[in-house]
Amino acid sequence: MERYNSDGSRRAEENAKIRRFGAVPVVLILIAVFFLLLSSMVVTKENQFKLIRQFGRVERVQTQAGLSFKIPFIESVDTIPKELLIYDLPASDVITSDKKTMIVDSYVLWHVTDPLRFAQTLSGSVSNAEGRIDAIVYNATKNTISNMKQDEVIRSRDGKMTITVEETPSDVKNNDLEISGKTEEVVEITSLTEKIMEQINRVEDQYGIEILAVEVKKLDLPDDNKQAVYARMISERENIAAQYTAEGKSEAKMIENTTDKEVSIMLSDAQAKAEATMAEGEAEYMRILSDAYSDPAKTDFYSFVRALDALKESVKGDNKTVILSDDSPIAQIFNGQY
Repeated sequence: MERYNSDGSRRAEENAKIRRFGAVPVVLILIAVFFLLLSSMVVTKENQFKLIRQFGRVERVQTQAGLSFKIPFIESVDTIPKELLIYDLPASDVITSDKKTMIVDSYVLWHVTDPLRFAQTLSGSVSNAEGRIDAIVYNATKNTISNMKQDEVIRSRDGKMTITVEETPSDVKNNDLEISGKTEEVVEITSLTEKIMEQINRVEDQYGIEILAVEVKKLDLPDDNKQAVYARMISERENIAAQYTAEGKSEAKMIENTTDKEVSIMLSDAQAKAEATMAEGEAEYMRILSDAYSDPAKTDFYSFVRALDALKESVKGDNKTVILSDDSPIAQIFNGQY
């Protein structure tokens, strides 16, 4: 009985071992299937292109984000960036048309538009693309600045220029002078980056990329030229300031002279009007006297009044004695001849 139990236990252990060893291949197969499925999946993100290659040749391009599949161990996947990229160009020396050296430091915004052509021409390498962009932008920058003078390059840096505009002459109230003022206006001009972009040929058809913008972040002079240029700029600004000052003094003097002239004319007119009024008053006075003396009755009355006024003037003070002749108008008043 014990022997039977021993044989049964041994047989059960052997069967358990057989089942364990038989389960190992199943687990291995499941693992292999999992890795096989995992290696066949292609996950494309929003900022990526996926190139599916078969023995090095591009079979298809996955441009839409999502999950797709490939043949494991036969097809491979390359990733190409889809987002906007920035490339910082190294600073370079360029020479203007007036033989002045300037240092230009810029950067480029670009992106891949045709991933298949990008892979065929540039091996799908961002560094290869940046090398081509470097050469293209440098040549465009050199050609642009070589056709411009140094002051033109500086003025076109921001695409804006300040100009002085002559205003329409306007009459000044109570003044004969017509003043034509000057104002400064900011106008839009073709910027340096726009001119550089005009020099860049389309590279989309050639390399499958697009250069969206070239921005100049620094425009400088060599150290050995800076002091001379600064001194010249200071001298030019001083000359401009002196010119503005002289023009201001000239206009101020003109306004002052014109104002003095206006004041003199106004005073002369006022004096003439005053003299004319006085003359009119004298004329009216003489007319009244003439009318008065033309009538005998009025003549006697005015003679009487004037004689009284004369007597009044003569008796002022402490001395009240008046000596009159018989033919005096005052004596005639006292004698009752009036």
